[in-house]
Amino acid sequence: MRSSVAAIPVLGDDSLSKYFREIRAFPLLEAGEEYMLAKRWVDYEDTEAAHRLVTSHLRLVAKIAMGYRHYGLPMADLISEGNLGLMRAVKKFDPEKGFRLATYAMWWIKASLNEFVLGSWSLVKLGTLAAQKKLFFNLRRVKAKLQLLESGDLAPEHVSAIARELNVGESDVVAMNRRMSGRDSSLNVMVGESSTEIVDLLPDESDNQEVAFAKREEMSKGRKLIAAALDCLNEREREIFVERRLRDAPLTLEELGARYGVSRERIRQIEVKAFEKVRDVVAAGFAAPLALPGLGKA
Repeated sequence: MRSSVAAIPVLGDDSLSKYFREIRAFPLLEAGEEYMLAKRWVDYEDTEAAHRLVTSHLRLVAKIAMGYRHYGLPMADLISEGNLGLMRAVKKFDPEKGFRLATYAMWWIKASLNEFVLGSWSLVKLGTLAAQKKLFFNLRRVKAKLQLLESGDLAPEHVSAIARELNVGESDVVAMNRRMSGRDSSLNVMVGESSTEIVDLLPDESDNQEVAFAKREEMSKGRKLIAAALDCLNEREREIFVERRLRDAPLTLEELGARYGVSRERIRQIEVKAFEKVRDVVAAGFAAPLALPGLGKA
């Protein structure tokens, strides 16, 4: 994972706009491409594959980190902590579970940010740790629900309502509200010495028409090249490659070994050989092999 971390754009409080521009340059991944990259990392510890998985989700981290801006902490620190959570998620991601990396990584990113925020606030324990965290991360939400966005002490009836909503003590609500008051951060704060506001830097995950068309064209070309590559395999290689690499629910090495009457290691060897053949054929059809949907250097 070291190469992935080193390749992430440098982030600082005075360069947020530059950072957002740089992470937008990393392409998002289609489901098949993401699966193949994750398999390369899981099976072969391919750091180049891990790097692409990380960089393609940096915009997700930035978007989630923006949701923590009101805790008054530097955005650069929040994004950096979120990136650490993302890298932990990539390291532990199992593509065979059937869900996308973004769904899995979201929980790791939020967990990393939660711990960072709690540690940065140096909270004094209020009852149980679970109750403390629940109050800390939900107080603003409940206040917004009750339309209580002003700073300062809460009225007694509002304290009671929030305590009932979150199932915590009223004294805890009062103490937490005082602790959190005055540390909100506005989206209209200027970034560094520029004329850019934070709101202008919110990442846009949507593709324009040109990008969407290019992705469709690339995916179509990739499918045709993969189909042609499969014709270069013998029957057993093709069946093992399809069962292991192209199925939504891939068969295990043990299951395929039982089917063909060979060891799981032999199945793994055939799979690797078939993958290399397919990779070489598809790579020859693209000017940039690493941009292939689902394939790359193993």
